[in-house]
Amino acid sequence: MFQNIKEKNLSDERKAQALSRNLTEGNPFRVLLKFSLPVIGGNLFQLFYTLADSVIVGRTLGAPALAAVGSSSMIIYFVLCFIQGFTNGFGICLGQKYGAQDEKGMRQSIAASALLSILFTVIITALCCGLSHTILNWIQVPQDIYRQSWEYMFVILLGTGATVFYNMISNILRALGDSRTPLYFLVFSSLLNIVLDIVFIMPFQMGVAGAAWATVLSQFLSALGCLAVALRSYNVIRLRKADFCELGSAVMEHLKLGFPMGFQMSVMCIGQLAMQASVNGLGSAAVAGYTAATKADQVSVLVNNAMMSAISSYVAQNYGAGKKERIRQGVNACLIQTELLNILMCVGILIFRSFIVLLFLTNPTEEIIRYSNGYLLCVAPFYLLLGLLAVYRSSIQSMQNAAAPFAACIIELVMRIGATAILTSYIGYTGVCVASPLAWAGACALLIPVYYHMMRSLQASDVSSSLYQMPKTATPS
Repeated sequence: MFQNIKEKNLSDERKAQALSRNLTEGNPFRVLLKFSLPVIGGNLFQLFYTLADSVIVGRTLGAPALAAVGSSSMIIYFVLCFIQGFTNGFGICLGQKYGAQDEKGMRQSIAASALLSILFTVIITALCCGLSHTILNWIQVPQDIYRQSWEYMFVILLGTGATVFYNMISNILRALGDSRTPLYFLVFSSLLNIVLDIVFIMPFQMGVAGAAWATVLSQFLSALGCLAVALRSYNVIRLRKADFCELGSAVMEHLKLGFPMGFQMSVMCIGQLAMQASVNGLGSAAVAGYTAATKADQVSVLVNNAMMSAISSYVAQNYGAGKKERIRQGVNACLIQTELLNILMCVGILIFRSFIVLLFLTNPTEEIIRYSNGYLLCVAPFYLLLGLLAVYRSSIQSMQNAAAPFAACIIELVMRIGATAILTSYIGYTGVCVASPLAWAGACALLIPVYYHMMRSLQASDVSSSLYQMPKTATPS
């Protein structure tokens, strides 16, 4: 019996090795490509949660219901950004411990991540659900869609725990080099989400709330699946009582990186909330067209976020291992891959922009189509700026510099709100559309010089260290 147990444990370890990837070895371009492709697939399937909601809601319940989902989507995205930010920060801490081959540190990192995730879940759920009506009034949701908008948003926010659960476990797995397991369960949950959308909306007649419940349940099951595989395959995730002892320094380390990352991603969304509020003031047709366009635009955002996750894990592991030159090689490789993807997405969206609204509405008005096309024509050509922002910001964060990315987020916030408030008074809806490209450009103007300054400093420290360690030559007598 003991032999069978031993063989099973060895088999689980082999499976873990097959799934995980040591990002400190091998050709940087190929390593990043193999790691990032499953992350891209996972993010795109995650988009299908809300995309399926919008398509099914729009085609079964009509334009007002689609506008209701869209009007609250920025609030949901705001919360999701904070969750993704702090769990990604926790993943960076774990990735650095993994790169340094510090098993005790890895276990404490996972324990600290779990405790802090529970704390943030309780706080976020209580605040968002308690202030739901206040928030919707602040962003000026039209009265004809207010009730449906509140129902959809409240259910999604009530299920915040499922979102935190999934993002925490998926970032843990990616920090260990496993980008495939989260993808497998997202494929499953996305398909389940579509089925539950149809069942809850049509036979059960639950309206937009049914679409929200389908999203929450699907994501929760995805998180459970990831956790089951993680516990079976990775010994370091099987936490013991001792791993929760003396966590003070680990908790502080995770808070120092995770909270600023969550906060800065939420700060970015405040600007988008200002944009949504301006659109809401233009009426239901503008909201419907803007919603359809931003759903298509999210494909680019999530692909760039996937490259952010990939380069974060890569830089964190190599920074922990002390491989500074390999960081530079990986960042250059990631920039090439990211910008090629952005070019393809820009061309695709511009070619097929007139068909995007038809995915969500059976008989869209010319006004709705005009609003949708206007947004895509202004934003898609600037995806290259978004790619630069994603790669440089994540690289800097993974080298333990949280100040510069936070400052870049403040720049984004100011430029989004400023463009929305000032330009809309002169050029109307177009002012909302150009706010994002202006914000990306402002953030890149700070982050790119900071990255190259950090790399020069790291290289200089390596040279100084090597000179210090050189044996002194004997002085001739």
